[in-house]
Amino acid sequence: MPEPAPALRMSTAAGRGTLAAAVLASGMVFLDTTVVNVALPRLGAELGASVAGLQWTVNGYLLTLAAFVLLGGALGDRFGRRRVFLVGVVWFTVASVLCGLALRTDWLVAARFLQGAGGALLTPGSLSLLQASFHPDDRAKAIGAWSGLSGVSTALGPFLGGWLIDALSWRWIFFLNVPLAVLVVLATLRWVPESRDESASRTRGSGRQARRFDVAGALLGALALAGVTYALVDAPGRGLRSPAVAGAALVAVLAAVVFVLVERRRGETAMLPTGLFGSRLFSVLNVFTVLVYAALGGFTFFFAVYLQNVVGWSALVTGLALLPMTLLLLVGSPVAGALSAKIGPRLLLTVGPVLAAVGLLLLREVGPGASYWRQVLPGVALFGVGLTMVVAPLTASVLAAVGDRFAGVASGFNNAASRVGGLLAVAALPLLVGLSGSGYEQHAPLTAAYRGALLWCSGLLLAGAVIAALLVRRPQGKS
Repeated sequence: MPEPAPALRMSTAAGRGTLAAAVLASGMVFLDTTVVNVALPRLGAELGASVAGLQWTVNGYLLTLAAFVLLGGALGDRFGRRRVFLVGVVWFTVASVLCGLALRTDWLVAARFLQGAGGALLTPGSLSLLQASFHPDDRAKAIGAWSGLSGVSTALGPFLGGWLIDALSWRWIFFLNVPLAVLVVLATLRWVPESRDESASRTRGSGRQARRFDVAGALLGALALAGVTYALVDAPGRGLRSPAVAGAALVAVLAAVVFVLVERRRGETAMLPTGLFGSRLFSVLNVFTVLVYAALGGFTFFFAVYLQNVVGWSALVTGLALLPMTLLLLVGSPVAGALSAKIGPRLLLTVGPVLAAVGLLLLREVGPGASYWRQVLPGVALFGVGLTMVVAPLTASVLAAVGDRFAGVASGFNNAASRVGGLLAVAALPLLVGLSGSGYEQHAPLTAAYRGALLWCSGLLLAGAVIAALLVRRPQGKS
């Protein structure tokens, strides 16, 4: 049976309530993606965490969020988008409370794994609810409002988190999700209609259902990411030749190989149809995505810790230091997207990473007693301008590189690729720059590691620029 025609309008209470639920829920996920970096020095000191503990605090969340986000969308299509969305909100909130109550680093890391899994359930649901529920005439307006308001939550994350950390405790960046979640649940129960893909839920064994409900693919992808992350994070402490590190690396390789074989065998019924990579542009753009977002993830991980533990700034001032970057993204992304549609993506995807790399090279020279206006703002602003030139053109180009029927899975994979880039950078950079143990609390080791990490991040951005200049072309049609 076909799905009922969507009927919500923006002018109605139900329409506004549905939009509010989607925005608040996605805002929680985006908030916890950005705000934790600002809290790392405080929670590390209070819990006695090592560098590896800080890495896992960030990466535990990114790993499960990246690995299961496609599966989360499939669960909503099959079992009901509102139902799975509500499960994700409650799951995410309970995990947030566990994070806030953590008394040990391993407790916090385990809760962050759970939190990422909850985010994987609610993130695709927040957007698919709008797509499925609103009248076609209001759908674009609702999705545009969701994008803008969700971006505001991302912009406010470091500032709000810094204020909570200084005024109360790092634990309140997690407890804040509780009142937000209560509002989301109430609004969802009151106004959000249920919807599902009837063909996926009723047609057992069909290709369409199998493609959208590929549990094996999701688990193999998660195992590959977990193995490589564990190997990179634990290598400084255990050594590259230790059985645990070597075993984790071997598991990662085997899981990745089996994942490719399983997805190739399933063809178009796979969670990630390997035929997508027959489009050279799609493949190139996702390699570019990993490089750029690895630079972003590595920079934000080191920058927030360095500003507090070496420069001596408070959590609030650190959050404010990052604010211009996000504001530039909010204001400039629509302009960059329109310009890319007019002239093609190659120029923007080439120049943007170069500007961002120059911004990071400027920020390498920041030291104790640094002036925000003279030494920090120029680098942050230049990095933000470069990133703004990349984000919207990249997303539009990824979607244009594949057929319309694969738009959802292509967008989901590119989103996962961006998170994987950040995850790998946070896992690998401390190993590459020689930061381990309690080195993040000591000026000399942290300064050397920070400057080395930003050099690596600049190199990743410049590699992305070269790839864009040589291999990216304006999409000529759907594949």
